[in-house]
Amino acid sequence: MQQVKNGDKVRVHYHGKLQDGSTFDSSEGRAPLEFQVGSGQVIKGFDDALVDMQTGDKKTVVIPAEHAYGEASDSMYIEYPLSDFPDDMKPEIGMELQMSDAEGNNFPVVIVEIKNEVVVLDANHPLAGKELTFDIELVEII
Repeated sequence: MQQVKNGDKVRVHYHGKLQDGSTFDSSEGRAPLEFQVGSGQVIKGFDDALVDMQTGDKKTVVIPAEHAYGEASDSMYIEYPLSDFPDDMKPEIGMELQMSDAEGNNFPVVIVEIKNEVVVLDANHPLAGKELTFDIELVEII
C-alpha cells in the first residue's frame, strides 16, 4: 500500500486541540483538508506527521510550539495611540481587531493592555507559543 511522502497531495480530516483539551479547529462537518505534503501549506509538525501514513490510517500527534506557530515574540507587541481609535470605539482588554501592514495585508491583533495614551496590541498568531494536539485521519493520497 502507498505511503505518504513529501510532494504527495493528500486529503485529511483533523481535530486540533490545545493542552486543556479545548478544540481550536476541526474539519468535522466539512470536506477533508487538501494540500501538498512538504510544501509549507500547513505547519511543519502537521506536515511531518503525515509522512509514511497510508490511506485510512489515524494517529494523534503532539506538536510543540516551535513546529507549529512558533514562540510568542515580544517584538509582535505594538503600542498604538489611543487618540487614533474612532471616537465611537471604546477599547477593552481582550478585544480583537484587524490591522493592515504597509502592503495592505490584514492581520488580527488583540488588545492586551490600555495605558494612559496608548493601547498595547498583541500581533502574535493566536496559537503562537502553544503546544498543539491533532487527531489526524488520512482520507486519500491523490
